[in-house]
Amino acid sequence: MRFIRHAQTRFLGLVGLCWLTIFVLTRSALLLAHRADVAAGVGEVFRIYAVGAVYDLAFLCYALLPLALWLALCPEKWWRSRFQQRLLIFATGLALFAMLFVAAAEWLFWDEFGGRFNFIAVDYLIYSREVVDNIVESYPIWRLLGLLAALAAIILWALRRPLAAVFAAPPLPLAGRWRGFTVLLLVAALDMAVIGQNFPRSPGGNVYQAELSTNGPFQFFAAFRNNELDYRQFYATLPEAETGSLLRAEVAEPNARFLDADPEGIRRQIDNPGLEQRHNIVLVMVESLSAKFLGSFGNPRGLTPNLDQLRGQSLFFSNFWATGTRTDRGLEAVTLSIPPTPGRSIVKRLGRESGYASLGQQLAAKGYDSVFVYGGRGYFDNMNAFFSGNGYRIVDQSSVPDAEMRFKNAWGMSDEDLYAQALKLADQDHAAGRPFFFHLMTTSNHRPYTYPAGRIDIASGAGRDGAVKYTDYAIGRFLEEARTKPWFANTLFVFVADHTAGSAGREDLPVANYHIPLFIYAPGWIAPGEVTTLASQIDLAPTLLGLLSMDYVSTFFGRNVLLYPDRPGRAVIGNYQHLGLFDGHDLAILSPRQAIRRHDDALGASHERAGALDDLLIRRAIANYQDASDAFRKGLFNWPVAD
Repeated sequence: MRFIRHAQTRFLGLVGLCWLTIFVLTRSALLLAHRADVAAGVGEVFRIYAVGAVYDLAFLCYALLPLALWLALCPEKWWRSRFQQRLLIFATGLALFAMLFVAAAEWLFWDEFGGRFNFIAVDYLIYSREVVDNIVESYPIWRLLGLLAALAAIILWALRRPLAAVFAAPPLPLAGRWRGFTVLLLVAALDMAVIGQNFPRSPGGNVYQAELSTNGPFQFFAAFRNNELDYRQFYATLPEAETGSLLRAEVAEPNARFLDADPEGIRRQIDNPGLEQRHNIVLVMVESLSAKFLGSFGNPRGLTPNLDQLRGQSLFFSNFWATGTRTDRGLEAVTLSIPPTPGRSIVKRLGRESGYASLGQQLAAKGYDSVFVYGGRGYFDNMNAFFSGNGYRIVDQSSVPDAEMRFKNAWGMSDEDLYAQALKLADQDHAAGRPFFFHLMTTSNHRPYTYPAGRIDIASGAGRDGAVKYTDYAIGRFLEEARTKPWFANTLFVFVADHTAGSAGREDLPVANYHIPLFIYAPGWIAPGEVTTLASQIDLAPTLLGLLSMDYVSTFFGRNVLLYPDRPGRAVIGNYQHLGLFDGHDLAILSPRQAIRRHDDALGASHERAGALDDLLIRRAIANYQDASDAFRKGLFNWPVAD
């Protein structure tokens, strides 16, 4: 007790108490605002605050270290000086502003992503230009910052007497200051060794409760530190021979011959029936196009008239699922046909993002002009490095003249400008007599939801509904213009989402929130119809190559859904931490600390229970994810593939 009578200790305690108060108020506000989703009784609420206190205190042990070091180094003479005291008052004001800013950022982040800070927040810090522009265009940011500054000043004024008492207290002797710093340093080291992203939390249960029971800044730095997770260290495993056998059974087809001697290798020769075709392909990945937005899936708001009409003119996949929750995961799945390995996607693994047997490489080897066409700046999410290293040339916002972009926002040019670039590129390749494969990535269906005025009956920037309707408008206009081109009759158009508009839910992997549409449109060549077989983004590449009757050497984890439509399907879904295998009814989930679970009736009651290694669905999930991680490490899906 004598220790806390001294000035430096009191000052540390005052700053720490302010942080704790902000943390508790933030947790309480989020709990009240989302009480229906949290669905917590008295016991759960108590646990939320108890576990939350552990995370709050753990973060404070790290956050207070720099200040504790300064106070330990500061001579007593400096401590008593008026300049030092004014400096500490100013620093306290800055700290209060930072606390309030973090609380506001957590509120906005939760509103967008349904959880505390995670890998997304880390990525947003790295790609600051797009994020800052997006924030400025989406929120009244200057008024918000002014409000936070004013609130910080008011709190600082209210703390004037406690601060005066701090400065009036006797300073701590040098030896005591260093003892205090050493103790804090040891506690912080213990925290780092014991308390991780999921401890004392456990996977499973209500995800909103788990998210509320942690601490946003703690999770941010933990995600920054653990941006890649070693599968074998953190997840349940099986012997390589067993996972290899299970996975080969997953991808085996009568027209496939395995070539790889490695037990985990699935490299195989694919001999597709029929005469090889050289049709052009325009593959459009649409930002955040959830299946639930389509009128043909029951949405009553009339947002997708063009896509609803296209559904009846296309080969439509109504039981199709995204692999992840971010654009880079969708790009990875469609391009490489692999499950989402834990941690950072392959697209963003700097220095290890290239050299794979991608869809673009396969088609480039057949003489196609493989091009990645992006509405934004391709350095975002490391897209340019990934695609240029895997068989594509790049056309993005930076390579398009300003005169050819009639509208752009924080994330890039409007969808109609992107499609205009695709039309121009197609005209050039057609004139050169070269087949083309364009992989487009749109940006308009993204906050701040702005687009050219006068296109639809919802004002630009009004919200998601307007962005969806504009997305639909741009697709309709694109196809209308494409139909006038000489290359149209020889072109296959594919429209698929990169991910859904929101994947948050009460469960770690809410399956319904991964449902996306897939359209394959080629009038006069592909008959309209509906494919109800369960399929995933990793199945798209082999299905497209099958439609073209192309023979190739495959390292794809997906399969041609159309070749054997009666074969039961499966979908791989995940986020940066939890990995799932969905069989159409039940879901197996693999989590860190070797946790294995399953959700029975995943689209219905979704009853969660512990998994077991003798459960075939669990074993299939392990086979997919363990082999994907090992194949990446061993280079088993590199290009070129040896004969």
